[in-house]
Amino acid sequence: MASKIFGTPKDALEGITTDGMTVAVGGFGLCGIPEELIIALRDSGVVGLTAVSNNAGVDDWGLGLLLATRQISKMVSSYVGENDLFKEQYMSGELELEFNPQGTLAERLRAGGAGIPAFFTKTGVGTVIAEGKEQRDFEGEQFVMERGIRADLALVKAWKGDEYGNLVFRKTARNFNPMVATCGKMTVAEVEHLVAPGELDPDEIHTPGIFVNRIVQTVSEKRIENRTVSS
Repeated sequence: MASKIFGTPKDALEGITTDGMTVAVGGFGLCGIPEELIIALRDSGVVGLTAVSNNAGVDDWGLGLLLATRQISKMVSSYVGENDLFKEQYMSGELELEFNPQGTLAERLRAGGAGIPAFFTKTGVGTVIAEGKEQRDFEGEQFVMERGIRADLALVKAWKGDEYGNLVFRKTARNFNPMVATCGKMTVAEVEHLVAPGELDPDEIHTPGIFVNRIVQTVSEKRIENRTVSS
């Protein structure tokens, strides 16, 4: 088996980024985001990206870095409240936005990874979320159809990984990462701890290596999105 390990985030993205691609990114707020891979994606210079992520980071970190350089043309998200630049670009018409209820977004990513092209959900029925989408009646209740998401590139952040690409996510950093890891045609993972094969308990692996194409070890900055302290 060819090695999946790459020396730097830049190397890990070499040859797999193109203008106009769809990129799915793990994380929730600043928790569990592939921060070094996002920087490498910014430095690659690709433009016209559709970014699929729960949120867009903050103004100076996470996907906010790609908004600052105008490399993202469309966001598919469920929450965008912590990013002023996001708001400015959306209100000016510079950035296209596709809002998704949070659970629907998670299921769209999971469905895409499982080879499910579409599914029906009650969430969003009777709201703007359902406009223009197919709706059906099941047992007397209305449901709206949502499409599974299949990304050209998926970027995830894990706590531990081995050279085969098996991943373990730590606590709440598990959030969107497992679903994102499966939905990419090409999946790249950055990990804090790279371990030898056999060191990971098979029962504790969250993402099997079959879904991961490339892996790189990085050092996390672990920024805090909102700090609240007592006086």
